[in-house]
Amino acid sequence: MNTTGNTIFITGGGSGIGRGLAEAFHKLGNKVIIGGRRESVLAATAAANPGMEFIVFDAASPESITAGAAELTRRFPALNLVINNAGVQWQHNFATEATLNEANVASEIDINILGVLRVSAAFLPHLKQQASATIINVTSGLAFTPMAIYPVYCATKAFVHSFSMSLRHQLRDIPVRVVELVPPWVETELAAAQPEQADHGEMKPMPLADFIAGAMESLATDGVELPIANAHFLHDSAVAPQAAEVFAMVNGAH
Repeated sequence: MNTTGNTIFITGGGSGIGRGLAEAFHKLGNKVIIGGRRESVLAATAAANPGMEFIVFDAASPESITAGAAELTRRFPALNLVINNAGVQWQHNFATEATLNEANVASEIDINILGVLRVSAAFLPHLKQQASATIINVTSGLAFTPMAIYPVYCATKAFVHSFSMSLRHQLRDIPVRVVELVPPWVETELAAAQPEQADHGEMKPMPLADFIAGAMESLATDGVELPIANAHFLHDSAVAPQAAEVFAMVNGAH
């Protein structure tokens, strides 16, 4: 994809991978708008990057998504790139926990799954009107090989991987590309929030700056499924060599 000349909206853009991508695209001269729930974090990120803008945007709220999409497409008619990055992660142990933490499960589903569906649907009417547009869905290497202490999170990312494949196929005759960015374990707030799980054997978190550099290099290609660094190992171990051919066979009549 073209990494310059874009008007970009990034959910979860105030910190972590979202902020890293926002700053990288901003440095390339793109118009970048970040969204998230924490206004103070968004404001600080925008202030550190003059020209970047922000909007309070809750990916778990249908009302916030609808209102935000309407405002952004009105204020930025050239908007042509949406990055679904917002996400949450919680541990669940069905072997030891007496009850299911409904609130944590609901937040993972609302943000990681429904947020991606709703944001994509809200912006697609506008994106279809652009000469060229892109939706980037940020998943995880754990979409392909799950880490069992995060069973719901991994399943939500597997959902987004599958959804990205279907959406890409549905939009194949429309100038809206669907790209899946597949991070490995990255040093972010998401990882730091659960320090007791810092020891994952041979797996070590990738410095955020290194991940962003690799992501931007991959995004500049024509690829549509982009595992970065160690995510290749998790991705490739689960994807059969003939997967693309089988997908084409299953969907040949649709």
